[in-house]
Amino acid sequence: MPDTLHQGEVDSKTDPSVAKQYDNETPKEQQMKQFFEMVDGKKVGMLNTYRNGVGPVGRSMAVAKRIGPDFLFLANKHSQKFVDLDQNKEVQITFQDSKTQDWISVSGTATTTDNSDPRIKDVWSQLTRAWFGDLGDGKHTGGPEDPRMTLIEIKSKYITYYLTDVGLLGFAKEVIGAAVTGGVANTGKLRELFEEDIEKARSMQ
Repeated sequence: MPDTLHQGEVDSKTDPSVAKQYDNETPKEQQMKQFFEMVDGKKVGMLNTYRNGVGPVGRSMAVAKRIGPDFLFLANKHSQKFVDLDQNKEVQITFQDSKTQDWISVSGTATTTDNSDPRIKDVWSQLTRAWFGDLGDGKHTGGPEDPRMTLIEIKSKYITYYLTDVGLLGFAKEVIGAAVTGGVANTGKLRELFEEDIEKARSMQ
């Protein structure tokens, strides 16, 4: 049911419509585990870089591999995203499930490699070739040895996600009920994982 607001809360410095969304009860280890489960079910997300004079710029990217709280992406070194990353290493990855209304946002720092990185062969697949093409020169084949084939590695610094715990009907009921009663829709859990939580998860890999 929608959470009821009280006059004392409305007058406080902490806005209840914000504060009541955050999950401060679930242990961080469980929050991290559920983050892994959620993100592993969402193979394609938006990789957002920051472009000088423009601001955030996003593009759809398939996750090549998740390593604990960190991510690898295969990318063409000639793409504009590498120019962005030369200027600013700060990035964001976002995922959303339109069916459940779950969403994930990961902020982190990117490093790039060249084609000599042995991990390319580990994460490359035949489907990757479709995004690079074979230029017919025996060199730019779209295979793992293609010099265009590079990795972007993102080390997470801050993770936030929303885990919906009601179905579609429950979601609608909460939203409508809150709109009618003046309460706050209670549809799920908003969680934050900070650097200390992320480093702990990384050390356990």
